[in-house]
Amino acid sequence: MAVKIRLARGGAKKRPYYRVVVADGRAPRDGKYIEKVGTHNPLLPKDHEDRIKLNVERIEYWLGQGAQPTDRVARFLDAAGILKREARNNPNKGKPGEKALERIEEKKEKAAAAVEAVAEAKEAEKAAIAEAKAAAEAPAEVVVEETPAEAAPAEEETKEEGA
Repeated sequence: MAVKIRLARGGAKKRPYYRVVVADGRAPRDGKYIEKVGTHNPLLPKDHEDRIKLNVERIEYWLGQGAQPTDRVARFLDAAGILKREARNNPNKGKPGEKALERIEEKKEKAAAAVEAVAEAKEAEKAAIAEAKAAAEAPAEVVVEETPAEAAPAEEETKEEGA
């Protein structure tokens, strides 16, 4: 018989309250247990003294009998100084999944396209400014071209004078 020290949930909906129990590993979570060795009320603040209550003597007895605590109970026992719990390390837990990686790539492509569009807009703006400067200088040249046209009527006047 594999004996576990685990949490059995009680309380109302949205108002959890847990008993720390010693139970057969095959028994249901909230089902029959061998002995209640503590309580856990997650609704209380973390520094509140009634958040976790443990019967240390009975827990040490059951650990001596070979009972295995669940991870959450092992955390409580480590905080109480009863059992040393090794920190777990899952380096893949924080890595994004395939869909998230695809979304990241799409965002990078959109950002690159936006940067490219801004660069093109700046180039177009520079070209427009250059054209405007050229156009500003061009009317002076147009005036110079109009002067020979004005000279033509003057020739007509000279012809009239000569006649």
